[in-house]
Amino acid sequence: MTSRLHVCSRPLTTPLDLNAVCRGDGLLFVRDGVGVAGRGSAIACDENSILNVLNEVASVDDQTDAPHAVVAFGVKPFAREAPARFIIPEILVHKRADGSHSVSLIGTDPQLLTEARLSAVVADMASTRPNPPSVNSFTVEPLTPVDTYLSAVMAARDAVRRGDIDKAVIARDIQVRSSQPLDVYSILLRLRASFGSSYRFHIGGFLGASPELLVERQGRIIRSHPLAGTAPRTGDATVDARLAAELVASIKNQIEHRVVIDMVHDTLLPHCSYLDWEPEPSIVTVANVQHLGTALEGALVEPPLTALALVDMLCPTPALGGHPTHEAMDLITKVEGMDRGDYGGAVGWIDGLGDGTWAVAIRCAQLSADRTRARLFAGGGIVADSEPHSELAETQAKFQAMLSAIVRP
Repeated sequence: MTSRLHVCSRPLTTPLDLNAVCRGDGLLFVRDGVGVAGRGSAIACDENSILNVLNEVASVDDQTDAPHAVVAFGVKPFAREAPARFIIPEILVHKRADGSHSVSLIGTDPQLLTEARLSAVVADMASTRPNPPSVNSFTVEPLTPVDTYLSAVMAARDAVRRGDIDKAVIARDIQVRSSQPLDVYSILLRLRASFGSSYRFHIGGFLGASPELLVERQGRIIRSHPLAGTAPRTGDATVDARLAAELVASIKNQIEHRVVIDMVHDTLLPHCSYLDWEPEPSIVTVANVQHLGTALEGALVEPPLTALALVDMLCPTPALGGHPTHEAMDLITKVEGMDRGDYGGAVGWIDGLGDGTWAVAIRCAQLSADRTRARLFAGGGIVADSEPHSELAETQAKFQAMLSAIVRP
């Protein structure tokens, strides 16, 4: 039986850089400077016990609001039957959208959660500096053979044409080998420079910069911003505008997008008193690609589902699996030729009130234990008009998000 956790929390008058809190071995989930970061592990558990653990956290004094002060960082794997896993850190820094900042100490011994220790950890995090640049050599190689990927795309396309499924997402993986251990802190800083408006994360060697909000819960209010349908970005504003217009006009991409929106909408609506969504998809741009996206917002009925319950209902979305879900997942298992692990699942956080923010686990990498290898993933939605080599080119564009942050000769 795990001992009960205690927490001591204080507001921060001088904001901390969440990347400096995480460094290369901590926890991070942040977008546009708003989010959470942590160090150490007060407890690790799965989704069967995490809400009980969070609800039993005790404050060490009347200045600490335990339900708001403690969050658990979580990863939900791609496979529906695989439970989410969580870590509650020993040191947590929270930067909120209203501009407030707080730091919390969390542990089983309340005698160790003191003002003096709080001051010491804040001073340590404030003094953190990036590591000096180093020279590495890298090799990049496919793990999924290209022929296997192309065959899988054709199998999915043929299944759609036969009417067996509406859509399936086919992915592939590559591996980056480094001559020295990868500097995770520096990778996170490079991701911030290029993908600051994406959800940047690091949990247990799983890191990335996802542009896609799976679900966010704040009290009764919920939001989701599914993405499906992709075009490259070239850096030339005129060319990118033309590519965006072609993306909006593409029947293939509109069908792929509609499948995702309908599933998210139909899943959330029975649990909402209202659910609004954009009538037409808009263009969502990141550094290397642009997507069709549709924002949804609603209010949950009482009693509101927790963020974790919503994640379990939505994950994996048709943007990473397909539709109908069961048939698409069966096809992926048969033809894709790899175990996705956490890729295509979800990553985020939850607190003791059931609030949280979760992103779709894309534009990501899984690091080896010694940090000398990184496994990268990319995929795309396959419908009746999909062309295998065009889909291959789309994965190559998507890989650039993580490759550009990792590979530094």
